[in-house]
Amino acid sequence: MTTKLHLACEGRGRPLAVVLTEGQRHDSTQLEALLDAIRIPQRRGRPRKRPAQLCLDRGYSYERCRQILRRRGLRHVIPTRKDQREQRRQKGSAGGRPPRFAPEVYQKRNEVERAINRLKQFRALATRYEKRAATYLALVLFASAILWIRH
Repeated sequence: MTTKLHLACEGRGRPLAVVLTEGQRHDSTQLEALLDAIRIPQRRGRPRKRPAQLCLDRGYSYERCRQILRRRGLRHVIPTRKDQREQRRQKGSAGGRPPRFAPEVYQKRNEVERAINRLKQFRALATRYEKRAATYLALVLFASAILWIRH
């Protein structure tokens, strides 16, 4: 009965990729599907599939997600969760080097939250009138196209 919207945005808060899953699905399990859906428009030629850098929240702070990003050669900024910091500290020097984190880059992650709020301005998206997931996804894509035109 519930759905979850996984969204990737560009630097100005315009949606690049949308993946719709059932509500109990965790964000980190959809990272590869979301990365595969990204198409960055170019002035000419085919769209790029690799963003220059990713800012992800703590929900993607798993080693599996970091391996996916390293394998694709994507620069990323992900804060570590508190339990991960404590485990690393307990291991001492065997815990390894902590991952790079740039707070000034991470501050730009709020563009995704703003994009979600802009999408919720469309009443049918916020209240979820659509019964079928396919029609709801179509509505999300339509609203995303309108956001691209407006900004």
